[in-house]
Amino acid sequence: MLKAEIRKKYMQKRKALSTDEAFLLSEKIFKNFINYFQPKEGEKVHVFIPILERNEINTQIFIDYFLKQNIRVFVPKIVADELINIEIFADTLFETSAWGIPEPVSNEDSGESYFHYVITPLLYCDDKGNRVGYGKGFYDAFFESVSSEVKKIGVNYFNPDEMIDDVWENDIPLDYLVTPTDVLSFLNGLE
Repeated sequence: MLKAEIRKKYMQKRKALSTDEAFLLSEKIFKNFINYFQPKEGEKVHVFIPILERNEINTQIFIDYFLKQNIRVFVPKIVADELINIEIFADTLFETSAWGIPEPVSNEDSGESYFHYVITPLLYCDDKGNRVGYGKGFYDAFFESVSSEVKKIGVNYFNPDEMIDDVWENDIPLDYLVTPTDVLSFLNGLE
């Protein structure tokens, strides 16, 4: 399928989930992430803040856990059409962007380029790690700017069941996909 078709299909599937279903599935995804990766104190995690009105994975569960475990948390913010990384803390102030995304008030880029994990938003991921997002390309550019050792991890309610036909040469595949039932690796034994 083409990305545009996949985007439409999976936005509809996600929209069909009730608030309770989305939260319960998000909890399962969170537990699978923690059990598989076992993040440790002092590690650095870059994680998106969910747009709950779009039924995105509730990563606030992840963020709360990371902060309690003294795992450093960085979140994206779009400034001048560029994704920057801002480190957040329990007392960080947030405001809602024009896109409806809660973002830190600060525009100070952390300058970090190495993260142990980058938890990536998406609408769909195929069984090769190719992702379909909202089509703005922010994460492909972001992946090019960070260390090649970063674990790029997608989170999704749905397992891969169809191929993306129009993958572009600049698309950067994920290393892992975490769903409510599985953690899939696309590294082909390179771990």
